[in-house]
Amino acid sequence: MSKRKKYRGSGTHGSGSKKKRRGAGSRGGRGKGGQKHRKFKYMKEKGKKKGFKRPVAVRKTKKGINIKELEQKLDELVDIGAAEQKDDGFKVNLKQAGYDKLLGSGKITQKLEVEAEDFSEEAKEKLEETGGSAIEIS
Repeated sequence: MSKRKKYRGSGTHGSGSKKKRRGAGSRGGRGKGGQKHRKFKYMKEKGKKKGFKRPVAVRKTKKGINIKELEQKLDELVDIGAAEQKDDGFKVNLKQAGYDKLLGSGKITQKLEVEAEDFSEEAKEKLEETGGSAIEIS
């Protein structure tokens, strides 16, 4: 079906209200007269970009690990040299393991002495409850 037949008798031909599309004002003028107005309309529809994105080189992201994951990975960390077993527990260096921050999710059953750049408050509390310690390094 052609558009002409489709819109026969509709009154507005798919343009909404009868008051829209009245004259050349809806087109920004006739011919080439309204080019800047058309461009403005296009820019308004497109929308403005707000703000900016920080360069990747400047962004700082911390890689964290939860206590429960750390306890599960202790054997792997001993193998790569990021942890060593002591007589009463483990001494772990998170920087060597590739992590920056220790997070507090999960339960801990062993005594851990952890060296890291940063700790969450919950992680510090859980380490001290089991007799371990949190040592901040830079």
